[in-house]
Amino acid sequence: MKRKILELLASSHDHFISGETISRVCGISRAAVWKHIDHLKKEGYLIEAVTKKGYRLLGNDDMLETVFFRLPKDRVIGSSHIYLEEVGSTNVEAKAAALDYPDGSVVISDSQTSGKGRLGRYWDSAKGKGIWLSLILKPRISMAEAMILTQMAGAGVCDALKTAGYEAKIKWPNDVVVQGRKVCGILAEMSGEPEQLNYVILGIGINVNQNPSDFPEELRNKAISLKMVDSEEKSRNLILDLLLERLEHYYALVKNKDTAEIIKFCRNNSATLDNQVKVIYNDKIIEGKAINLTENGGLIIEDQTGQTMEIISGEVSVRGIYGYV
Repeated sequence: MKRKILELLASSHDHFISGETISRVCGISRAAVWKHIDHLKKEGYLIEAVTKKGYRLLGNDDMLETVFFRLPKDRVIGSSHIYLEEVGSTNVEAKAAALDYPDGSVVISDSQTSGKGRLGRYWDSAKGKGIWLSLILKPRISMAEAMILTQMAGAGVCDALKTAGYEAKIKWPNDVVVQGRKVCGILAEMSGEPEQLNYVILGIGINVNQNPSDFPEELRNKAISLKMVDSEEKSRNLILDLLLERLEHYYALVKNKDTAEIIKFCRNNSATLDNQVKVIYNDKIIEGKAINLTENGGLIIEDQTGQTMEIISGEVSVRGIYGYV
């Protein structure tokens, strides 16, 4: 019932809702309404109560679920969501829910105890410090075309952060960096047949309000949060709202199979292109210059002999980023 009242308050877009209206819509007494409102306040929601006006939810920078209740009704990304205060991994939860939830659903948590990055690496996901979510996507594309979804997610994150005023860039294939350090990691996991996906789970983790001491010592020269850029606490709600809006835009392009804009954005905001790179690919180490992205999002590398090759996955180190010199 608290959730239903919260949804009513959030969807009112800062207007007051009378206790009588809440009572009628929810089918509970006015006294029960007051008790649920009191519980929501104790959980951290800022709710204003005014005699003869009712209740309204004030702007709150740290209660992520309210963002979803305020989304336009025609949105695909975030049209359905699962909010969890704590979870092992949002990707694991999203995979469990994937067949039952519609395209564009989001699993989001305030903290992860077993967050993971690529190759099974641990992803630090402290409570209240970042945005930890997974998308459930079901585009009508083949497995071979699914690589574009990682680039789509990178474009969405990078575009949202640039809109918020950060000089963000995309490190191919699945990181977003600020000041040469990782601010976001993206993990894609998929299920399907060669010619048709069942679903893709896109995990996105964005460091928002960590201090340097919140990162393990071995990551302090590789990771960064938005707060660390200018020493100011950031609104997670603002970043999440921008992220969902930009993902909506780019995902519509994927579904329409019109991805040129995505690739153009990734090229123009790349931390990888025109740099010397070292790639671990099929158990081989390849060194060369990253010169372009293919229309599907693959990385084109020119080696020391002048030969070019397309890399569709692998560990990529970019000279000058994450300590690679």
